[in-house]
Amino acid sequence: MNFEAKEKGFVTHLSYGDLHVSGDEAYGFRPYQLLVSSIAVCSGGVLRKVLDKMRMPCTDMQITADVTRNEAEANRVEKIHLHFIITGENLKAEKVQKAVDAASKNCPMVQSVKGSIVVTESFELVPLVP
Repeated sequence: MNFEAKEKGFVTHLSYGDLHVSGDEAYGFRPYQLLVSSIAVCSGGVLRKVLDKMRMPCTDMQITADVTRNEAEANRVEKIHLHFIITGENLKAEKVQKAVDAASKNCPMVQSVKGSIVVTESFELVPLVP
């Protein structure tokens, strides 16, 4: 990846489009937003694959990410709590918990921050309404 300086941040040109990054939200995504997004979306993607392999495909998934930052330490990200809202048929809480645990262990982004950022997960199941 190559990042070019612009007046209020940086830009990189990717095959999907340009990514603007800035400490000021008016000029691009803030770095911590990208960090949290990569962890949440990677974890959710791995979870979907695990659920598919367990023959419990979900029809919808939403993820909320609650972030704890430490202002005294350069406003670093210390904790991220991911909450998965999973919609599907025949979802069993015990099996979904195993899938969430497996996803955490197999998500490259979660594993990349292991030991420096605490990542926790929870979930709720929403039955598929006919």
